[in-house]
Amino acid sequence: MRDFTPVIAALVAFAVTALLGYIVIPYLRKLKFGQTILDIGPNWHKDKQGTPTMGGVMIVAGVVLSVAVAFGYSALTGGRFVSELQTSYRLVVLLAGLGLALGMGAIGFFDDYIKVVKKRNLGLTAKQKTFLQLLVSAGYLATLGLAGMNTTYIPFIGDVDIFHGAGLLFWPIALMFIYGFTNAVNLTDGIDGLASSVTLVVSCAFMLGSGFLYNMGMNTLSAALAGACVGFVVWNAKPAKVFMGDTGSMFLGGMVVAISFGMGRPILLILAGCVYLLEALSVMLQVAWYKKTKKRLFKMSPIHHHFEMCGWSESKIVFIFSLAAAVGSAIALLPILFNL
Repeated sequence: MRDFTPVIAALVAFAVTALLGYIVIPYLRKLKFGQTILDIGPNWHKDKQGTPTMGGVMIVAGVVLSVAVAFGYSALTGGRFVSELQTSYRLVVLLAGLGLALGMGAIGFFDDYIKVVKKRNLGLTAKQKTFLQLLVSAGYLATLGLAGMNTTYIPFIGDVDIFHGAGLLFWPIALMFIYGFTNAVNLTDGIDGLASSVTLVVSCAFMLGSGFLYNMGMNTLSAALAGACVGFVVWNAKPAKVFMGDTGSMFLGGMVVAISFGMGRPILLILAGCVYLLEALSVMLQVAWYKKTKKRLFKMSPIHHHFEMCGWSESKIVFIFSLAAAVGSAIALLPILFNL
């Protein structure tokens, strides 16, 4: 019998996220939770001043509720999702992954709240945000380690022991990996529909990958994330009626990282998340180049703003970046498809 649990998760996530827009957006307007646009941004972004932000709560609700519904559906139909979760390790990985995403989303929520209350684009200080993100990341890794994760898979090499010898380097690298990619997704959220569209592509790739690995837990999480991204794009596509804010972008970052770790192949996110990586690298290169030469390497960073300055429309940037994510994701899936 075919298991439709991931399909149910995707449909529920889409419906919840999309329908919540009719409730959340007017409420955010009523509270005057509007986005403050930085003066250093493109001049035409000033038109977006006051657009409701913190809409990421719609994505969070869509994912969490869809996973709960998927669990109930699987329990009633005897699906593989529930039977798989009877294995304690798989259950911990799923719950820890949701915990990581919710923890990052909570940090983003506090950051957004400070911004809208103070009416300025500052929020938490860099030190505060870094400390909290590293704390959540360390808690996630500690949970996985205590639950029994003792290897990580590297294409062409196989399973690598992460508790002995050079394998111990996995833990500090993994900590910075989680921290880095969460913030990279946050940087990607700079124009209408970009972060949600790119994450939709990545989540679809992970849905395929986890399916080939017979990992129903991550397959369902990926489907839920994909559905929520589509539901959010309904409101966030240009011209955006709501922004996800750090609440949404950091939750998305936590989700893609958690799914990659849950599949036992976090290294695949380097290719699947190539757009996130490019966004983060563009910021670091811009800063380093300016410190050295007092000149800008890009017209503006993150790099999606550079292309805006070059005359690309937001819709074109979203399409090209999503296409790049699709190419990177396809390459990332090759080791799984061919068992490399």
